[in-house]
Amino acid sequence: MNDRDRRAEPRHHADGQVMFSFDEPVHQEISARLVDYSNSGFRAVHHCSDLHAGQTVRFHHEVASGTARVMWNRILPEWVETGFLVVAF
Repeated sequence: MNDRDRRAEPRHHADGQVMFSFDEPVHQEISARLVDYSNSGFRAVHHCSDLHAGQTVRFHHEVASGTARVMWNRILPEWVETGFLVVAF
């Protein structure tokens, strides 16, 4: 089974900006590129390697804003890719 088969919801391609912020361990505001989104989450690429799974962030992008939980990170030499689960709009 590939990743696409395991997805519970369809994802929509995006190519806009997403802003997110968090307070732990210190306050940071991050500008990222929104890659895709679904009704319950989104994926973004950015340059912040301080995020960790389970961490809660505030976010705002072209489709929604609210609070999301970091579900996973993929840290690459050029950028960080993160999957978020929306917990509140």
